[in-house]
Amino acid sequence: MKGEMMMFIIFLIGILVFVMKVLWLKPKKIEEHFGKQGIKGPPYCFFTGNAKEIISLTMKASSQPMPMPFSHNILPRVLSFYHHWNKIYGPMFLVWFGPMARLMLADPDLVREVLCLKPELYEKNEAHPLIKQLEGDGLLNLKGEKWAYHRKIITPTFHMENIKLLVPVLTGSVMKMLDKWLGMSDFGEVEIEVSQWYQNLTEDTMTRTAFGKNYMDGKHIFQLQARQMVLTSEAFKGIPIPGYRFLPTKRNMESWKLHKVIKKSLMRVIERRRTWGDMGMINGPKDLLGLMIEASRKESSMVITTPDIAEECKSFFLAGEQTTSNLLTWTTVLLAMHPEWQVIARDEVLNVFGSRDIPTKDCLSKLKTLTMIINESLRLYPPIVASIRRAKADVELGGYKIPRGTELLIPVLAIHHDQSIWGNDANEFNPRRFSNGVARAAKHPMAFFPFGLGVRTCIGQNLAILQAKLTIAMILQRFSFKLSPKYQHAPTVLMLLHPQYGAPIIFKHLRLDPSTKETQRS
Repeated sequence: MKGEMMMFIIFLIGILVFVMKVLWLKPKKIEEHFGKQGIKGPPYCFFTGNAKEIISLTMKASSQPMPMPFSHNILPRVLSFYHHWNKIYGPMFLVWFGPMARLMLADPDLVREVLCLKPELYEKNEAHPLIKQLEGDGLLNLKGEKWAYHRKIITPTFHMENIKLLVPVLTGSVMKMLDKWLGMSDFGEVEIEVSQWYQNLTEDTMTRTAFGKNYMDGKHIFQLQARQMVLTSEAFKGIPIPGYRFLPTKRNMESWKLHKVIKKSLMRVIERRRTWGDMGMINGPKDLLGLMIEASRKESSMVITTPDIAEECKSFFLAGEQTTSNLLTWTTVLLAMHPEWQVIARDEVLNVFGSRDIPTKDCLSKLKTLTMIINESLRLYPPIVASIRRAKADVELGGYKIPRGTELLIPVLAIHHDQSIWGNDANEFNPRRFSNGVARAAKHPMAFFPFGLGVRTCIGQNLAILQAKLTIAMILQRFSFKLSPKYQHAPTVLMLLHPQYGAPIIFKHLRLDPSTKETQRS
């Protein structure tokens, strides 16, 4: 008995030593290492790191909408912890997410080194299991050779020539949406909560891009994923409790059920596509599902399995549908806030397409002003507000020694709003800054990266921008619009940057508005 008791005591001591090393000694050593290099930050707290302060700052910032007159200075609200500690420690500082050190990296030169010049030294951090379950183990989370192989297979889906083949389908979807708005209008005027409508619109686009002729099955799956995204976001609102995701709470049980249904539905769609794909029924634009199935049939050292294809479809939903619908939402909100730019953009659209012509793939490139507006929307309201990389080994970055395993948090939103880079009007809506192109819009050529930089740049950015141009152009042809009195300006992160209280907009049909140029032209 004494021997067993002694072994148990030794075991406990071993666990305590391990815990102390991982949760206290190692973080304090890292803190000291960066401190000697002049990099400070809020002090590390045992086990929780700075989680309590981060959650407190976030909850306080999001507790009420931004006051009128509406401002685009959204950094204090959206990345409140970065804004708070940046004022104390400067743009480069250390923050603790539990025992994990994250170095804030807001210098465009250093960001370029990490993402473009030496990407082989850094990797995407491992996503939280709940996030990974939602995003899928596809391009968003894959690494190394498997990521490179999958990207090579999927890339033809997003070649501009292939995307342009979708234009007739896209214009048809937009026309249906606008006809519904007009049917809902009272004397030509209607209030629309655009974020939900845009989600439905882009859902249609993305399901056709991902699933081809199986798009109706895909649409149902994406709707289930949208609900899964809400549940996942809710799970991160409180202080993280280890193991909480395994408890049979109401939310967890709904999430588990959704995960099973989504997986089962995807497998069924893939197998069905395999069957009729063999019968030569694949025509039109190349879709993600078809390309993945085609690759799975080829002999290769890298095997593409049915679960691999399912995971890529899940990744495509979050990276595609949500990103595009958010871009449309914020662009519409900005044009409603700034009617002078709405007039300028409408004149351009009418000059290029006329008042009734359906936009074509060849004419979209002529919309220079609308391109500037979309870029400014992506600058002020980027879909991904921050990105994280992890040092794969001990590295030197900008003269600083970064230990292996250190996470680098790149605050995209902060860089996009930095007055030292963009000028004193960095928090103002000024599309003219992009009049000479993206590279000359700021003092640094790589200060604008709403879709990322380097080899892991978002593969679907061409599709997102084309969809946004097409949709906004067709709206400008037919409607003038303004913010609803119900609108509350409250950007918030729900995986991506969303309007917390929705985006109600009042649309007025141009032919029924005697004050517009449209009536004068008619």
